[in-house]
Amino acid sequence: MAVTVASLAGSPIVYTAFLDGLSEAPPNASPATGFTTVTIDTLAHTLRVEATFSGLIGPSTVAHIHCCTATPFTLTAGVATMVPTFSGFPVGVTSGSYDVTFDLTLASSWNAAFVTANGGTEASAEAALAAGMAEGRAYFNLHTSVFPGGEIRGFLEPVPEPATGAIAGVAVLGLVLLRRRWGAGVKG
Repeated sequence: MAVTVASLAGSPIVYTAFLDGLSEAPPNASPATGFTTVTIDTLAHTLRVEATFSGLIGPSTVAHIHCCTATPFTLTAGVATMVPTFSGFPVGVTSGSYDVTFDLTLASSWNAAFVTANGGTEASAEAALAAGMAEGRAYFNLHTSVFPGGEIRGFLEPVPEPATGAIAGVAVLGLVLLRRRWGAGVKG
């Protein structure tokens, strides 16, 4: 997936992921589910992480975003965001919710190893994470005591911006009207 014009311009880009055990590597039979919305704003240098989850087999231990896998929507990668877990993430529970916005200019928002591996600065780490998310090579992972490698995860996928949907709708409507005109034998 290519980096969108909006992400190049620095507009907030919204990503979502459904979280489940089958998406883990290796997959597991956890009945737990969850959903996350991650918004990255490269002008404001922020990362908003919203998550809800329920049905975990074991109590939650850590949660974070991993990046960047070698192949989109598969494999595993190291932790990009703070370690061991997002600050304030509900730990020791089997269901919960979370909503925090991080300042990506702060070293505390990052895993130091990710920063080092991606240019050595918070700005270069932000660029690497933004690119990884845009390319389908980043995922949200929630670990538990029963599944220390991760009980549920989901790869982050961009939410189409409303303007893109509106433009597509107008284009389809135009094609339908044009086809009707041609089908009626009207010559222009």
